[in-house]
Amino acid sequence: MSDPAPRLDRDLIAMRVAREFEDGFVVNLGIGIPTLCSNFVPEGVQVLYQSESGVLNYGPLAEEGRGSIDLINAGGQFVTPNPGMALFDSAEAFAMIRGGHIDVTVLGGLQVSRAGDLANWFLPSRGIGNVGGAMDLAAGARKVIVAMEHNDRTGNPKVVDQCTFPLTGARCVDLIVTDIAVIEVLPDERGLLLKEHAPGWSFEAVQKATGARLERSPSLAEFTFA
Repeated sequence: MSDPAPRLDRDLIAMRVAREFEDGFVVNLGIGIPTLCSNFVPEGVQVLYQSESGVLNYGPLAEEGRGSIDLINAGGQFVTPNPGMALFDSAEAFAMIRGGHIDVTVLGGLQVSRAGDLANWFLPSRGIGNVGGAMDLAAGARKVIVAMEHNDRTGNPKVVDQCTFPLTGARCVDLIVTDIAVIEVLPDERGLLLKEHAPGWSFEAVQKATGARLERSPSLAEFTFA
């Protein structure tokens, strides 16, 4: 199946995710596309980015050659300092997560089910994966956003009826942002609501690329970034 229009790049996915952040939110960013979100804080909004590495209130990714080995995000990327930034050990960082003090976590995904189950730590076809902080974040954050490509490298859908990969968390995902869609996971296992699609795409085209039934939002529109 050929795409009706180009898919959004990783930066645009991260930019769209950042629109979900409200002033004063404590936000944890997972590895991959989520780490890019720190580059796209909405104007007039202060976001306190937190990392399992033991930092709160860091800034955007550092320019090449300008980073400090003492200031990294969960993906090991160099980030910039912010006024009022706090540093602490990983035990305290995980205490914040497990204590319910993270407003939003943005995680990558291998599969997300119709019920909001998340699989993102083990890829059976390659036999690789590690249990990490994502399980704590899926259980402890107040809101879970998954940022990922809509389909894998071979075209298989990553939004599915049921996950076939080992789960990171059950019924934990609230919102999915991909390179072609913004999808809300409705509460009480009522399914998936397509809220936005990429320019040039339609509800029908997104549905064909998806492995689970979608509901059409009455206000369905193209992606917005401002």
